[in-house]
Amino acid sequence: MSDIFKILQDRILVLDGAMGTMLQRYKFTENDFRGSRFKDFKYPLKGNNDLLSLTQPEAIAEVHRKYFEAGADIVETNTFSGTTIGMADYHMEDLVYELNFESAKIAKQVAEEFTKANPEKPRFVAGSIGPTNRTASLSPDVNRPEFRAITFEELRIAYKQQVEALIDGGSDILLVETIFDTLNAKAALFAIQEVKEARNIDIPVMVSGTITDASGRTLSGQTVEAFLISISHIPLLSVGFNCALGADQLQPYLKRLSHETEFYTSAHPNAGLPNAFGEYDQTAKQMQQLIENYLKDDLINIIGGCCGTTPEHIKAIAEVAANYKPRVIPAQAGIS
Repeated sequence: MSDIFKILQDRILVLDGAMGTMLQRYKFTENDFRGSRFKDFKYPLKGNNDLLSLTQPEAIAEVHRKYFEAGADIVETNTFSGTTIGMADYHMEDLVYELNFESAKIAKQVAEEFTKANPEKPRFVAGSIGPTNRTASLSPDVNRPEFRAITFEELRIAYKQQVEALIDGGSDILLVETIFDTLNAKAALFAIQEVKEARNIDIPVMVSGTITDASGRTLSGQTVEAFLISISHIPLLSVGFNCALGADQLQPYLKRLSHETEFYTSAHPNAGLPNAFGEYDQTAKQMQQLIENYLKDDLINIIGGCCGTTPEHIKAIAEVAANYKPRVIPAQAGIS
């Protein structure tokens, strides 16, 4: 694999956009989610996007292909909910390894196709590791503040299974993303370290948190600086933010992050804030202009899109990113 650390010194890398937004365009029915394999499964499956890697693999490959064609250097696997914790909602915990393995394999095949066609621009696969739908730091019950719906150990075990499958399927990078509770992320990072040590491998790790509102904090209450300190104990490829906010709302927090860290920085914001119908109206051109402010301020090494973004958005972002040099991290600038 090409050394992504070296490439990041030369240029800004572009991450893909939203998988869910693209899959909505297919208007898949319950039967499409089931495919022939799960046609008699006794629970509803519509909405389980990760399952589409098994039942509609051509669609998943097509989405990856569209993002690479738009200029993305890195695509994320279709595994955002790919843990036993996430799959419990669909009674599909037993499929977790296969879902992650096949998702990584699909993305890797498309990446290799593009790298082969243009070896000067190698393409990478980031194994997407979501936050799960549980929080280890907070109680879901206001009347029982001491209660926790999940433990660190349960998270570690679930993440370890996901990580092993993502690596086996061919992921080049692991991306722990949309972090609203840093304790969940620490369980994921602990699991990653365990797998790396057991296999004696060194796979790059990206970490991306979520600032949930104008308070500038994660859902579990951490500021930008506290979040950074909490996850900086292990070597990372990058640290950044995604989701919850649009590019303009995210900029001040990204600025604070980029000034504090010696890791590369990443951002994949939403296409603005959702409207009353939960849809995203920000155009590719509008987002491009906002992202250019990041580039002018020297805030970014890896840039992409989250909710509401499409290949059109990524194409516009890739075009403007090509005009700028990547952020120089303090260690490279000779700053102690």
